[in-house]
Amino acid sequence: MAKSQTDRFSEDHQKLADIAKALSHPARVAILEVLASRNVCVCGEVVAEIPLSQATVSQHLKVLLEAGLIVGEIDGPKSCYCVNWKRLGEVQSIMTSWFSDTARLKADCC
Repeated sequence: MAKSQTDRFSEDHQKLADIAKALSHPARVAILEVLASRNVCVCGEVVAEIPLSQATVSQHLKVLLEAGLIVGEIDGPKSCYCVNWKRLGEVQSIMTSWFSDTARLKADCC
């Protein structure tokens, strides 16, 4: 099996890729929207809002937790989650910076 070569890229590139991966599924974006709209910790209600099985929603919650985009604990029906607003602000800053830096490199081709 091929060895991961992420160590060949800068820490900033790795952070941006991790964020993009965490946001790369529409279910995870929807989960963040549900949690953000409530602006409180949500216990067990996420599954009712997302048209997927409880197990699938739990897997998506795990990815969001690992990325630091939400805080909480996965513990079956007793699980409670909320948006990690501090981390979301960091993500916004990272993304804005990357888009700004990349736009400055724009050439008049294509």
